[in-house]
Amino acid sequence: MYFDALSFLEDEREAWRPFEALDELTDDQLEQPVQALNGWTGRDLMAHLIAWLEVSLAAAKELAVNETSPTLARIDAEWEAGSDALNDRLLAEWRELPMEEVRRRFRTVPGELRGYLTVVPETRWIKHAQHQESFVGESLEHYEDHLADLQAVLAQAGR
Repeated sequence: MYFDALSFLEDEREAWRPFEALDELTDDQLEQPVQALNGWTGRDLMAHLIAWLEVSLAAAKELAVNETSPTLARIDAEWEAGSDALNDRLLAEWRELPMEEVRRRFRTVPGELRGYLTVVPETRWIKHAQHQESFVGESLEHYEDHLADLQAVLAQAGR
């Protein structure tokens, strides 16, 4: 649990740093299925992480001007209806994007999220248990869940 925004933002930045290595891989390396990831590619891992950060970014934009986030309510309901289906839908959407767009979002969304969180009143996210749980879950906890996946992608690429 976080009691101030700065602590969260510092921890999130440090936890994201290892994933930046994905952007150093070639397109070919990112497109290779990784057996340890059940056929996912490095590109899929990038997409999966950023898709969820985009959910947080949309929520942060809403919370910057409102007490509630329709995005969080919608995603929570969709998650309850079937987390695998939601993840599959998000991944399918990202697989339609050109690699250049995947890389652009991968490079910009984490920083944009951090920037927006600096203008969201702390009462709406750090001091709001449910909202904080969402931001922590889509970032810090999500990164931790996928560290082994990152290592598998990098190992396959010879890194």
